[in-house]
Amino acid sequence: MSAVEIYGMDGSPPCRIAFMTAEVAGISYEVIETNLMIGEHMKPEFLALNPQHSVPVLKHGDFVMNESRAIASYIATQFDKSKKLYPLEPKVLARVNQRLDFDSCVFYKSFVDVVFPKIFGKEEVKPEAMKKLKEVLGWANDMVKETGYAAGTDHLTIADIAWISTYSTIKAADVVCLSEYKELENWFAQCIVAIPNYNKANGKGAKAFGNYYKSKL
Repeated sequence: MSAVEIYGMDGSPPCRIAFMTAEVAGISYEVIETNLMIGEHMKPEFLALNPQHSVPVLKHGDFVMNESRAIASYIATQFDKSKKLYPLEPKVLARVNQRLDFDSCVFYKSFVDVVFPKIFGKEEVKPEAMKKLKEVLGWANDMVKETGYAAGTDHLTIADIAWISTYSTIKAADVVCLSEYKELENWFAQCIVAIPNYNKANGKGAKAFGNYYKSKL
């Protein structure tokens, strides 16, 4: 079978969703370093793979796709023998997809709305953006109360993996005190021990993002 290649960089939260999913699925994969900060995503050879010039990009034989959560679903469907990462039962699958959408459109967005203005424009954090992030953290905290997992399962899914990427980066950037979100803190501690090579796949990248953000303060 063809090797799996993932184009991306450690500091990117979306890339780390793909890395962690590959680790949990137990596959060998190669990370093709694609550093956005020096424009490697704009090189012709990368644009040939992804004209949208975003990371991550997965290449598996002649199959190429972008978008981190779609990549995670492909890896889980193709390689996860347990079929737990991306469950087949329709209602469970629907809930996993809903939590993935929540991460992309609400959770991760509320975080970058706080940090990106400072990173890219040297603007101060807007109070309304911080208020929104805290509200979203409260929602996420409530979501994991029932079973201890993001999608109401009794095991790790790619919804948890996506949330871990976001939450770990929030922690590393230290933009908000997380101690009041006790259910999320317990969920995070429980989930990261289930991810092989966690520091390689996510921990060091989250720390790098956090340090970069703090350097802009």
